[in-house]
Amino acid sequence: MMTGPKPSGGQAPGRIPVTLVTGFLGSGKTTLINAALRAPGMARTVVVVNEFGEVGLDHKLFASSSDSVVVLENGCLCCTVRSDLVGTLNALYHDREAGRIPVFENVVIESSGLAEPGAVLQAFLSEPTLDGLYRVASVITLVDAVNWRDTSERHDEALRQVALADHILLTKLDLAKRPNAEALVRRDIADLNPGAEIGIVDWTPGPIAAMLTAPGFDAADAKADPRPWLQLSVHEHPGHEHADHDHHEHEHDHHDHDHHEPHYHLRGKGIESFVLLRESPLSRDELQFLLDGISQNLGPSLLRVKGLVNIAEEPGQPAVIQGAQHLLHTMTWLEKWPDEDRRTRIVFITQGIAGDELREMIDLLDRVSQRTFKARERGRMRQAAGAKDA
Repeated sequence: MMTGPKPSGGQAPGRIPVTLVTGFLGSGKTTLINAALRAPGMARTVVVVNEFGEVGLDHKLFASSSDSVVVLENGCLCCTVRSDLVGTLNALYHDREAGRIPVFENVVIESSGLAEPGAVLQAFLSEPTLDGLYRVASVITLVDAVNWRDTSERHDEALRQVALADHILLTKLDLAKRPNAEALVRRDIADLNPGAEIGIVDWTPGPIAAMLTAPGFDAADAKADPRPWLQLSVHEHPGHEHADHDHHEHEHDHHDHDHHEPHYHLRGKGIESFVLLRESPLSRDELQFLLDGISQNLGPSLLRVKGLVNIAEEPGQPAVIQGAQHLLHTMTWLEKWPDEDRRTRIVFITQGIAGDELREMIDLLDRVSQRTFKARERGRMRQAAGAKDA
């Protein structure tokens, strides 16, 4: 995990926002995109799918096509994944620049029902050419309210789709037989991902198109507001603070569990969310030490991380960090804090590590990093004082 130098002018201004639509088989992803394609708001958007026949896009919407790109009546483009996602997106961008296809300003990717969004997020973090052209605006996950319990028990992919989402849309509530189906599914989802925005799907073309083309948070925009992206107001609950350390505080989100199905079964699935809060600023080296330690100890168990960091060398300009699994994007910088809260706030979403163990591990790494770099600073000060006396 590299913190990287402070960029002078931000990264790749004008990168094209990408919305990833995920959800387990039968959750309604294709129906959602078909509805959006009927809206004029999709006119300057590319929809990237695996195979037209497989996903079942409505061919009545097609106006003309080439070998790989279909132009719809409203001007929206549809594209098949030729061999791999990175190659497809790079080819689309260069075709756009060369005038071979109409100009597009947004990309929507419909993932396979069995796909984990972490792999797609990693592609945007690990491929320099892709990162220079595109950025992930949001991850939208659809959840089938009728089959959610069975799906979540049998398929870890569905859990990770929910855990990595920024927005979650419930579908098929009209078919659910349980009178409290919505409340039960919402409770499960909130347990897996307390920071996600949960709603009920609206099949009206206009609102769907607006959601799929929303710009989201751009970490390379120095003036952007990170608060909706972090959703920390959801994570932070007074009274859940760990006050045993005066140098910083930790908060761990949890819900009161009972042992009645269908909610309790998710406790064995190992999805945890945790927020590291730090009052005092971190030096660049201290942050690097902390992040390297977290990466080495959590490894593939770390599904997603995002946060706002108070860096001692850059007072007044918070750093933005984000990553998927073991990959962390190079830090970007905001020109100012969005409010009066200057604390470092880092959200971790993990799988396979017990909540108490996760909390203790990060707490220990944080304490070690602070003590290590305080000792180094004292050593430098003594060395400087000795040189001055000599």
